[in-house]
Amino acid sequence: MIERLEDILAAHLGVVFCGINPGRGSATLGLHFANRSNRFWRTLHLAGFTPHELRPEDGRTLLDYGCGLTTVVERPTASAGELARHEFTDAAAAFEQKLRRHAPRFVAFLGKAGYGALSGKRELEWGLQPQRLGGASVWVLPNPSGRNLAFSLEQLVIAYQQLREAIAHADPVPLLS
Repeated sequence: MIERLEDILAAHLGVVFCGINPGRGSATLGLHFANRSNRFWRTLHLAGFTPHELRPEDGRTLLDYGCGLTTVVERPTASAGELARHEFTDAAAAFEQKLRRHAPRFVAFLGKAGYGALSGKRELEWGLQPQRLGGASVWVLPNPSGRNLAFSLEQLVIAYQQLREAIAHADPVPLLS
């Protein structure tokens, strides 16, 4: 049984999508967004990030499209509501260092909870945030979880397309020497 879900990261990606923490099922399988009710893979494809819908077991190919995956907190739970506030505080420095090391242009939080816990902000808007994190521009997207009934698939796709367009129009990040 896998104890933690491995990040899918490489240097200088256009975007790293960031979940709150792994679900138990995904961590057990070692696959991001493995729950069939999660709309992440479908949304990415329909928003134009990938030419076809990837399966969770093909998640590493996301790197071929300039995208990566990580979580704020590494501990798997059945629900993000099981996480204690201190787990976000404890993870903050390592998370920011991970971003600095991989230097993505954007980090896209899937839902407001993860970025809200890291930033200490209670009121967040969707989309581009005024602060950077670990050198990356920060974007907040609706969570694609099947439990998130506040957003239809169409609304998710529109939100993710806005990020894709922002990445396409952003100035390239200079390589650090």
